[in-house]
Amino acid sequence: MNSPSVVGDPARNSATLFGHPTGLFTLFFAEMWERFSYYGMRALLVFYMTKGFLGYNDSRAYTVYGAYTALVYMTPFIGGLLADRLLGQRIAVIIGGLLMAAGHLIMGVENPNAFYLAMALLIVGNGFFKPNISTIVGTLYTAGSHRRDGGFTIFYMGVNLGAAMSPLLCGYIGETYGWHFGFGLATIGMLIGLAVFVMPNLVTQGLIGVGAMGAVFALLYYRPDNSTAIVWNAFVAVCLAIAGIISITALARGGLPDTAGAAKRPVSLKTIAIVLMGILVAITILMHFVSGFSLLTSDKQPVQFIASSTIDEFKQGGTVTKIAAVFLEEISKPAGLLLTLTGILAFGYLILKTFALDTIARHRMVVVFTLTFFSMLFWAFFEQAGSSLNNFADRNVDRVSEARTISVEDVGQTIKIQPTQEQLGYSNGDSIFTLNQLNDLRSMKQNKTNLGFEIDWNVTKDNVGMGVATRSQELAASMFQSVNAVGILIFGLVFTSLWTFLGARGIEPPTPVKFALGLLQLGLGFAVFWYGAKVSDSRGMVAASWLVLGYVLHTTGELCLSPVGLSMITKLSPKVLVSTVMGAWFLATAFSQYLAAIISQFTGVEHAGDEHVIPIPLETVHVYGDVFKQIAIAAGVCGLICLAISPLLMKWMHSDMPEDSSETAAGSGH
Repeated sequence: MNSPSVVGDPARNSATLFGHPTGLFTLFFAEMWERFSYYGMRALLVFYMTKGFLGYNDSRAYTVYGAYTALVYMTPFIGGLLADRLLGQRIAVIIGGLLMAAGHLIMGVENPNAFYLAMALLIVGNGFFKPNISTIVGTLYTAGSHRRDGGFTIFYMGVNLGAAMSPLLCGYIGETYGWHFGFGLATIGMLIGLAVFVMPNLVTQGLIGVGAMGAVFALLYYRPDNSTAIVWNAFVAVCLAIAGIISITALARGGLPDTAGAAKRPVSLKTIAIVLMGILVAITILMHFVSGFSLLTSDKQPVQFIASSTIDEFKQGGTVTKIAAVFLEEISKPAGLLLTLTGILAFGYLILKTFALDTIARHRMVVVFTLTFFSMLFWAFFEQAGSSLNNFADRNVDRVSEARTISVEDVGQTIKIQPTQEQLGYSNGDSIFTLNQLNDLRSMKQNKTNLGFEIDWNVTKDNVGMGVATRSQELAASMFQSVNAVGILIFGLVFTSLWTFLGARGIEPPTPVKFALGLLQLGLGFAVFWYGAKVSDSRGMVAASWLVLGYVLHTTGELCLSPVGLSMITKLSPKVLVSTVMGAWFLATAFSQYLAAIISQFTGVEHAGDEHVIPIPLETVHVYGDVFKQIAIAAGVCGLICLAISPLLMKWMHSDMPEDSSETAAGSGH
């Protein structure tokens, strides 16, 4: 059986709402639910590895996390290629959605092989889904349409709405009720997104309505009993409800054209069978790359291709050699080695091609390489969000609105309390209450269904001032992952309007300056984290406002850098190299994810023996604070360097010349 070939142009066969094709709103919700599933899983991933059945320490969890996020950014190049050459975007999106749904579902199975199988499914599925649904958005617009950028902005808002919802639902429910519930929600989200994409238009409207209403209810009902959480969840719920109403209204006029994303020629069952066999091989290989080949060894530790004795020698030196040792240790692991070799080949090829170009094209390519390097550094620092900053929020950020505090009158009594983060670092009789004890209590079978369980607490003098609260008054650490996405929903249009306002007056900052501003704001964000750690209370706890403020600065920095990055690639790259350069851009993003995991290694706290004991907050706060300070300095210095060389980069962009002036020059290099 063959799939239908392309019939007509989807850009000319679509009804509109607000001037945009109604099919855009189908893709909006399909992508929103896919990002809901992806970021919901990401919010839980490090916690699942450290607190769940795997029992990994920080270092091991960060290594796996880095390998996973890096490979997630490598596979879209291959998924896009297969869609262009063989499958078409529509079939590729369906394959990707099914693989990702299976990955989320299997993630909740408490078995190492199942865990790494789930991650491999997610990596391959993302490779098919992510690039191709974005490509379909572009096909809805005619060539040269001035509304195309606005369409992608609307689509980008769907991405961030999904990213805002997921930590509030998957994260909170996963941490509170059980990991499998969080991963189960991610599975449901992915299946809804896929159904929205493939079902008839009338069914799609129903799915959008039911899915939105269900998520709105969950956001308002499944949340901490905390005023901040109430307002935060309500804001996201309102945004979702508005998006749902607009999308249903749009689809009442017509849905996604059947020809959108269809293959250029009929796709045979033989072709699909070959692709599926390739997927099976890729999943098997990626399972071992993400695990660091530990599934093939008895000690379950990742394989290294550089001798441990060599790395240990580096670790005996000063700060620089210790950093080099950690870098060598991580880059010599399978995923790191794969990324390094791929990067050398890709950028080596582009550098050789660049030397063959004429002056203008060569200058522009130098600008591309330079800004790609700064972008890689930006994301390496920024992506601490899912690893070290997630653990920082769990261990050292005060997330509880206490009902009362222990007074002198309570000393000597034994009281019943619901254990929360408020008890960390205080003594219960003769023992200090740690995060390990809290996690163990919450993981006990009888307590999983009784969230309000209580324990006996023997009040001593050093307990005076300790907060007492119910578990419903404690924010889940993963919920803070939504700050960035909500910030983009709030500030995205503000920045777009700002650049338009400044551009109309001829004072809009050029691309290199925007990159510098992004890095400087990122550095300020980490400076806020460091300062919050510096002014932590006597227990080592940091006010949540410092974490939120730092994330807001990261978001404004992202809005300066991220939206102009891909535009810069398309404007400055020679046409004969633009696809290759775009692939190299995403490859650099993949490497930045792995570099982020290397950086996060320096925040790993010491674990005693085989029990992986997490020290009390007072002993961990400055571990995080010192690393955040170093990142702040590094990001700030990088931003200043980028700003200093901006005049030269602006000159070499040759903005006064036509964008396609490099086409002939590039051709002469063949």
